[in-house]
Amino acid sequence: MSLNHHSSDPTQGKYRIGAVAKIAGLPVATLRVWERRYGVVTPPKSEGGHRLYSDQEVLKVTLLKSLTLQGHAISTLADMDISSLQSLLNESRQATQVHAARHVLPAVISLVVVGYGLASRIETQKFTLAFGHASLKVVHVFSDLQDALSTANFPSIDDASTMLLLHQSTVQPYNAQDILRLQNHLKVSKGLLIYSYASDVVLQTLKEAGLMLRREPVPDADLSDIIQSVLFIDPSRQDAHLSAKTIPARRYSDHVLQRVASIPTQVLCECPRHVAELIFQLNSFEKYSADCLNSSQNDAKLHAYLSAVSGTARALFEEALDRVAKQEGIDLSDIKAL
Repeated sequence: MSLNHHSSDPTQGKYRIGAVAKIAGLPVATLRVWERRYGVVTPPKSEGGHRLYSDQEVLKVTLLKSLTLQGHAISTLADMDISSLQSLLNESRQATQVHAARHVLPAVISLVVVGYGLASRIETQKFTLAFGHASLKVVHVFSDLQDALSTANFPSIDDASTMLLLHQSTVQPYNAQDILRLQNHLKVSKGLLIYSYASDVVLQTLKEAGLMLRREPVPDADLSDIIQSVLFIDPSRQDAHLSAKTIPARRYSDHVLQRVASIPTQVLCECPRHVAELIFQLNSFEKYSADCLNSSQNDAKLHAYLSAVSGTARALFEEALDRVAKQEGIDLSDIKAL
């Protein structure tokens, strides 16, 4: 069942009860009991007498289903709002992951989601089962771009393990500017926009800003692989959840690397130049892999892996550059990092 719609009103009823039950993964009879006995949601009825559920109500039902699977009683959850339910689910998942990993905390992928429909899809038990080696944490859900941009005092994240996920049916130039404003405010290292219609000029602008772009439909398997591209997983280990780690964001711009590479070799050894050139090449391959991940539906898993491997190598060589700089007396403190 697609969760993507052209309407931007998250409170407008649009789903019948059968569709909601299918999305959330619970029987229709169970949802009816939850409504009648606990009042979990109160959808209005159409002129034909059918209940019509909004994106917001679908998300709440999905969260309730996931939490009951974690062992929580529906009677204690019914009156909680979406934000409280989300926080409780994050805590429950973290506790489950720690226990499963024998008290070794796995890598955490944090998500900021724009679109209740997209959030509902991610919060289903079926989708989260794909993250057995990592803990999936939705840190905030916005109904739409305007909701995200108008939220007062929402802090920037600036975390390499956090990803911005957006759904926008039609992307106009002004939508693109809003997306870039939000990305800049959150300071997230990776973002994915799922869209239906957009001009090539708009898409190129967003791509140059570092966003990954996928046109609908995007299968769950592809979406899972794209989200997990912020991780490096060692495929040689059976206990992959213990070797998962998040990929740091780039530390140095191309200008910085070129500056280091141009240091006269007659004064210093050539290590600074070699390391800077390696980082530059890894940056390029990391971007190339991300672009392939962005455009390919058949090889998403492979390109997610290649992007993660190159990002991990790049981060290691950035550490090496710091060490070489200290050894050779190169002052990097005045060089602006990304």
